[in-house]
This record gives sequence, C-alpha cells and structure tokens, in this order.
Amino acid sequence: MPKEIRVEMDGQGLRMAVVVARFNEFITRQLLTGALETLTRAGVRDQDISVAWVPGSFELPLVAKTLAQTGQYDAVICLGAVIRGETSHYDMVAGHASSGIGAVGLETGVPTIFGVLTTENMDQAINRAGGKVGNMGSHAAMTAIETARLVQAIKTS
Repeated sequence: MPKEIRVEMDGQGLRMAVVVARFNEFITRQLLTGALETLTRAGVRDQDISVAWVPGSFELPLVAKTLAQTGQYDAVICLGAVIRGETSHYDMVAGHASSGIGAVGLETGVPTIFGVLTTENMDQAINRAGGKVGNMGSHAAMTAIETARLVQAIKTS
C-alpha cells in the first residue's frame, strides 16, 4: 500500500502573509475579510498575519516574492480582482498575476496562493467575494493552510 501524506487543517503556529491589490478595493477588501476570518478560525494568531497592500494585481508577484524570501512566512496569499473591460489590459494583468504568483512558489519553496478573481463583470466578482459563490479569499486561506502543512509534513517525513 502506498504511503499517503495527510495533514490537519490547523493553522495554529503558522505565519501567513497576505498581499492584497488595492485596485477594485470594493472586491478585494471583501476577499481579505474572508481570508482573515478563515485564518483566525483555523487558529492562526493575529500577530502571525501580515497584510501588505499593493496598487494592483500586476504588483502581487513581486511583493509576494519579497515576503516569501524573508523566510518569515509559511505561506503567502495573493488576493486581487481583475475584471474584464473593453481593452486587452485584462489579459495582460491576469496573465502576469497568474504566472508570476505561480513562479514565486516554485522559486522560493514557500506556498504562494493564487486568490485573484478573473471575472467577466462586476456581478461575477461580487458573487465570488462573499456573494452566491462564497468568498474566494476564504478558499485561498484554507488552501494556504493545507499547502503549508503539507510542505511541512513532506520536509519532516
């Protein structure tokens, strides 16, 4: 039978960084609220959470990488909202944020979580920031806890 690595969804003792895009703050603040509530419910202490605001989703990867490289965090959660407009700007920002955030985790070994909404319109964003679909900030926080614990388990096994 293969060895299976399982972890508890317990945030106690974890240190988390959250990077939040200020652009579309009406949405991103709700994502942040969901993430912070979830981290707290899972046992992460307030003093073990750092929040950094950046101008927009394009800037998320750089600040996430800077935080990850400090060695002070078990995971970095990136929150943003890119809502399609009338120009190709959406594709550039969404693509850069996605590939950049993914690269941070691979380059640093620190779980770096993609919590960026990429939606066609504001209604879709609202629905994913605490509306009908739930709060994707909360989902990103749970993903951060699970991934951080899994990385820890792998390193100690």
